[in-house]
Amino acid sequence: MAMAMPKAHGDRASDSRSLLDAIGGVGPLARRLNQVHTRLWYEQVDSDLTGPQFTVLSLLSERGVTDQGTLGALAHLDKSTAAPLLERLRRRGLVELAKDERDRRRKLVSLTEEGRELAVRLAPAVLAVNEQMLAPFSDAEREQFLGLLRRAVQGAER
Repeated sequence: MAMAMPKAHGDRASDSRSLLDAIGGVGPLARRLNQVHTRLWYEQVDSDLTGPQFTVLSLLSERGVTDQGTLGALAHLDKSTAAPLLERLRRRGLVELAKDERDRRRKLVSLTEEGRELAVRLAPAVLAVNEQMLAPFSDAEREQFLGLLRRAVQGAER
């Protein structure tokens, strides 16, 4: 069995460039973008309601009663995330959960009046955070940036 030979000294510059390229890539930038968004959300929107929770409340406000599986798919939540998130919203009195009478395996989720009021009250602050995050871009750049983000996410989900 042949042993790997140590790299020649001249390869270190190439290795350093690769490492620097890697830490400036998609993962670290996505994490930083998320950190900034989370901080702004906490400071300007709500420190007790998360972005995914707001998404669920907003979807329910628009769609009405929705089964848990459909709601999770629309909100881009996996099953292991959706159930605990909905339970937290239920405990806060923002949603109600019920078994579907026609299919007892399905859970139906509905928005309470308190949940609707909270979503409506927070929507302007959510839009303000979005505006702050996109402020460095022109209108055309915003559309391009958001379009590219959507494509990157959709491409990675395949």
